[in-house]
Amino acid sequence: MKIDSHQHFWKYNKSEYSWISDQMGVLKKDFLPDDLIKELNGIGFDGSVAVQARQSLEETSWLLEIADQNDFIKGVVGWVDLCSDKAEEQISEFVRNRKLVGVRHVIQDEPDDHFMLQKSFLRSINLLKKYNLVYDILILPKHLTYAEKLVRQFQEQQFVLDHIAKPLIKENKISPWKEGIKRLSTYQNVSCKLSGMVTEASWHGWKREDFEPYLDVVFEAFGTSRLMIGSDWPVCTVSSGYSPTMKIVFDYIKTFNLEEKEMVLGGNAIRIYNLQIRDKK
Repeated sequence: MKIDSHQHFWKYNKSEYSWISDQMGVLKKDFLPDDLIKELNGIGFDGSVAVQARQSLEETSWLLEIADQNDFIKGVVGWVDLCSDKAEEQISEFVRNRKLVGVRHVIQDEPDDHFMLQKSFLRSINLLKKYNLVYDILILPKHLTYAEKLVRQFQEQQFVLDHIAKPLIKENKISPWKEGIKRLSTYQNVSCKLSGMVTEASWHGWKREDFEPYLDVVFEAFGTSRLMIGSDWPVCTVSSGYSPTMKIVFDYIKTFNLEEKEMVLGGNAIRIYNLQIRDKK
């Protein structure tokens, strides 16, 4: 089964999606399940994992609701207030829905680079294994050192690094991102999404070859058993269409054996997120 491990839905309004700049004007509209299913069908994919785009409990509830209404949405990575003393209360409420498979906080937007190492945040990360939830790490290259300190403390907790930590592809800069990725990958409880790359490249001028040095690094570091394809739709549309975005990874792995391809294109997402996949009759 082929799974897009990273996509978003939203009903657009300016106040709640203030991060969508005028330069990202194509994102200033609704993106809903009926829009995504066409894209999935177009490349022969079976399902997806919907990921939070707002820091709100209301969005997590909404994502779980639409996941229940659309079988192709196999899991939801939602948001809870991990710095709150009510974090466990929030988690225990949401996990009643089995499609909640992980949580995420938008670390990259926090002014404090040490945000993920504060006591209240760590206390909540410590809760996640109890509820069989993955933590998605959304960071920039400058945060890789702090992410390593985080995962070192919780080596029984499953972590997934989003967007290969957003290297500076447009600037053709690979270090110190490369060294940070290699250090983080030594922790076997960390996996990585092959997503978000087109938005870090020259939006309308990238070539497939621009991504190869970065893909070389993550494939060497994580191997095919800890990597999963993701579109970052609809954010990817500021730079590229859905199919061309996914084709970057398709082309890179075209010489891999069938087992390796199946892991990257869905098997790893199913295993790592513990997605509940029903057999097709």
